[in-house]
Amino acid sequence: MAVRRQVLGDAHVDRAVAATDAFTADFQDLITRYAWGEIWSRPGLDRRTRSVITLAVLATLHHDEELAMHVRAALRNGLTPQEISEVLLQVGVYAGVPAANRAFAVARRALRQEDE
Repeated sequence: MAVRRQVLGDAHVDRAVAATDAFTADFQDLITRYAWGEIWSRPGLDRRTRSVITLAVLATLHHDEELAMHVRAALRNGLTPQEISEVLLQVGVYAGVPAANRAFAVARRALRQEDE
C-alpha cells in the first residue's frame, strides 16, 4: 500500500479504498498485493522506467482512465510532460497513430488537471 500511495498519491488511493465494498474488496487486495507489492516494488527497474512502460502499454490498449491516472503518476515518478509526449510519439510508431492520437488527448487532459 505504501508504494501504491507513493506512485498514485494519497487522494487517489483514499478514493479507491473508500469505494471498496464486498464486491470489489478482493480485487483491491489483488492489485495492492500484486501490482504494487510485487511488480512496482521490484528492484530491477526504477519507477520512472516502470512509468514509461505503463504509459506505453495503457496507451496501446486504449485504457484511457488508467492512462490518465498513470500520466499523473509518471509526473510523481519524475517524468516531465515532454518525456510523456515522447513516450506517446513512440506509441504512435509502434502501436499506431490512432492509439497515440487518443493517448495524447487523454494525457493533455490529465496534465491540465494537474496544472489546476
